[in-house]
Amino acid sequence: MRAYLASSIGVACTAALALPLALHPGPAHARAERTVAAAAVAVGSTRSLPLHPLDSLVDGGPDRGVAAGRGDAGRGDVAVERGVAASGVRPFSLVGVVWDRPAAELHGRAQVRTRAVGGAWSPWRELLPHGDEAPDPDSPELRGARAHGGTAPLWVGASDAVQARVLPERAGSERVRLERAGSARAHVGAAALPSGLRLELIDPGEPPAPPRPGLAALRALPGHPGHPVPTAGGGAPGVKPTVTGSPGRASWGASGSSGPSTKPSLPPRPSASVTTTPPPSALDTDADAANAGAARYSAPRPSIVTRAGWGADEKIRETGHVYSQTVKVAFIHHTVTGNNYSCSQAPSVVRSIYRYHVQSLGWRDYGYNFTIDKCGKIYEGRSGGVTKAVRGAHTLGFNTNSMGVAVLGTFTSKKPSAKAVKAVAKLTAWKLGLFKRNPRGTTHLVSGGGNKYKKGTSVKLHVIAGHRDGFATECPGKRLYKKLGSVRKTAARLQGR
Repeated sequence: MRAYLASSIGVACTAALALPLALHPGPAHARAERTVAAAAVAVGSTRSLPLHPLDSLVDGGPDRGVAAGRGDAGRGDVAVERGVAASGVRPFSLVGVVWDRPAAELHGRAQVRTRAVGGAWSPWRELLPHGDEAPDPDSPELRGARAHGGTAPLWVGASDAVQARVLPERAGSERVRLERAGSARAHVGAAALPSGLRLELIDPGEPPAPPRPGLAALRALPGHPGHPVPTAGGGAPGVKPTVTGSPGRASWGASGSSGPSTKPSLPPRPSASVTTTPPPSALDTDADAANAGAARYSAPRPSIVTRAGWGADEKIRETGHVYSQTVKVAFIHHTVTGNNYSCSQAPSVVRSIYRYHVQSLGWRDYGYNFTIDKCGKIYEGRSGGVTKAVRGAHTLGFNTNSMGVAVLGTFTSKKPSAKAVKAVAKLTAWKLGLFKRNPRGTTHLVSGGGNKYKKGTSVKLHVIAGHRDGFATECPGKRLYKKLGSVRKTAARLQGR
């Protein structure tokens, strides 16, 4: 995420309204619960709670707080502290704060505390900015009516109560003067907050169950009465041999078969302004494997959990896909969703981020092309084919001709696991090899606009680069960024260089 400058933030109040969820006022889109069920996955949900203005401090526990300001209640851009509290809501596991305009910046701090189901309240935690991991500025995906600005999401685990507060930024001298005067007008001299502030509560739903084998598959098992007797040539009489995958590829949930087709039915949000192509088959073709071998230097394909394997609800994303001409750079990220998750929870974290990207931020699909958990497991991200040059929404200004690889966690002060770093090397060695890229080399990309390079600037980048190389941000965290040298070396070795 971009560097977070919050030294001028004043002392904040607890923001707790302690009202039933159904009583929160606000526009219909902000108070509605959006729940979508798919045949292959259990129900997940996204719930929005408007953040109300606050203008008086009351000390107390997690169920006490301040009343909503009256005079500013209808003015979304007023620089007053805002907050919300809700108890006894449907369990959720990931939270984030969003607002109306994606171009608007949050000049302040967003903080949350949550109560674990059957447990205690957490301390207040920061929600970091998300504006630098997004579609490109001129992309229809970012300029569409559904697009919103927002913080990065935070994984909090199964929770049933929440408090959130957004504290506007203030000039240092004004903050000191107000604190010394004990002024109740905490918003004087503060930067305006974006309109439409609301808290998003994400329930990832349960993981998908493995598919039941069909009758044909059962009959094909040795020992079944319908199993054909092999002939001397290796086939069954009158039966043509079929290929269901490629050697070395795992089945359901891994890098070979994706199980049932992931093509969605009844497209929810067709986008005529975005040039798309028909979605590739869920199964990789033999031609893809041939392309991999066409390069002089290539690397083995690692095991990849497909979207069906981690339970992507294909009905919530836009239909079609957007592709680049090639993949020249692999940008490495951290998700800043925190490190407090188990490897068994990782698919739930991925499902939550997916729902946040699509339903809360209004993107067409999951932002990253791939995601890697702390145990080194690789997950397919944005749909369109893992061997293809799918254009993602991960590095503002540099999404064209690149791919985004995000490691689940926050690595500003904590080291990434050795398994995760090794998985980054394996994945980039294989995928960059498909496009004949040297992991230890450099290349050029043209900026689409950002805070580090102006639009149209040709920028020299490492083929395996950190997010901060293309944008002024802390991502992928200094502890992960320090590992990129060894990642490049390992990836090159895996390619036989």
